Parts: sequence; structure tokens; C-alpha cells
Amino acid sequence: MTETASLLEMTREMALDAGRIQRESYEQDFLIESKSAKIDLVTSVDRECEARIIRRIQAERPDDAILAEEGGGEDRPGAEWRWVIDPLDGTTNYAHGFPRFCVSIGIEHRGVTEVGVVYDPLLDELYSATRGGGAWLGERRLAVSRESRLDHALVATGFAYDVHKSPDDNFANFARLLKAARAVRRDGSAALDLCYVAAGRLDAYWEFKLHAWDVCAGTLIVTEAGGSASDLHGEPPPPSGAAIISSNGLLHDEILALLRE
Repeated sequence: MTETASLLEMTREMALDAGRIQRESYEQDFLIESKSAKIDLVTSVDRECEARIIRRIQAERPDDAILAEEGGGEDRPGAEWRWVIDPLDGTTNYAHGFPRFCVSIGIEHRGVTEVGVVYDPLLDELYSATRGGGAWLGERRLAVSRESRLDHALVATGFAYDVHKSPDDNFANFARLLKAARAVRRDGSAALDLCYVAAGRLDAYWEFKLHAWDVCAGTLIVTEAGGSASDLHGEPPPPSGAAIISSNGLLHDEILALLRE
């Protein structure tokens, strides 16, 4: 087994384990706190899932760097391998009992994402990809949609945690795409939105002011399913997740033009 294949198997196991914790705690009593803003939430379930994932990485791969949303692990500069972890993407949804959340784990090798795994524990859907190995939902190989008309497209977006205060709020973009597309959705999980583009359930997704852990795994899954991912200028999306536009490729230029208006 190659190192990438071994890492993929390990990542799948950790995602399933974290998903089990989320499923068992769903709509139960757990601690909810705010972070950078009142709407930027973290729960005790986020922290428990992150701790479980990190403990295993540190036990089996102590030299690897770890970038995790809740601050666990150590992001070592110069490490050959880096794990990028969102232990519970869609925390606000989870806190309200809204069934749209997941575990997202990406692995970079010398700055290039090689493995991506996203797990939706309620639907029991495990998305995965390796660079050059395609994207998968369980045993089914994924492919993006072939929709070429924006007025027939289902598109998704999201809004940043500073939406109550910042004038850079994505509202104008939302209105523009709402008028141009068949429909626009806002479901609250960037990782799942990216996977839905890969699966052809969505034709495109865009969002700004994200973080690496939101998009690392999902971006690889989209591109391995034949889709496109870029920043607003059509360049590769920044690893930080600051801006991402993903699509089936056929709609990409038209959406970029609308977002740049």
C-alpha cells in the first residue's frame, strides 16, 4: 500500500469515528460558545471530535503538521505532511439541530493537497479523493454535472461571520446570481457544498472569507470529479480559503463575470 493510500484509509477511519460522535450527540445537550462573533459558534462536540482526530495523528504520525479549526495540534513550518481539519463543519447548523454538517479532513504534501475526506454522518455519506485518483462517494465515482446554462443551474453560497458588521457582505453577489440562476441555496457547510458540486447535485458554489479547513478537502474532491475551482480572477484558489468559486467548469467563466461586476 502506498503512503497516500494508507493515509486515505486512516483519514476515512477518523472521519467515521468523529461522525459517530456527532450522530450520537445530535440534538442532545452539549456546550455552545461563541468565538470571533456571536454567530461564530463552537460546541463541546467540535472539541471532542478534534481531540480524537489529533490524538490519533500524533500517535501514528508525530512528525506531521496539524492545522485544525479549534486550535489543536501544531502547524509546524517545513513539515513534509500537513493535516487540515474541520472537525465539525456547519457548527451553527449542528447547534440548532439543522441536519447539514460534516467532518472535513484534508492532507497536504509539501503544500499540495493529496487526500481529501468529507463525511456526512446523518446521511452516512463518505466523500473522498486522492490527487490523480478521482473523487468518490462510497464506492461510486463522482462526476460534476454537465449543465451549461446558468438559468438551469442550482447554485450555493454562504456568508461570513462578520456579515452583521462588514459592508463586504456578499449580498450583491447573492442577488445577482439569484436573478441569473434557476435557484440559489445557502446551507451553511462549505465542505458539503463543495462535495455537492463534485456529485452534480449543485452546479456551482462560491463563498468568501473562508479558512483552509473549510475548503482543503472539498476543493480536491471537486477537481478530482472534473470540476473547476478558482479565486475571483480565475487563478487557483488560495490555500487560506479566502475566496473560492467552484463549478462544473462549463459555468465557471459566466459566474466569475457576474461576481466581478
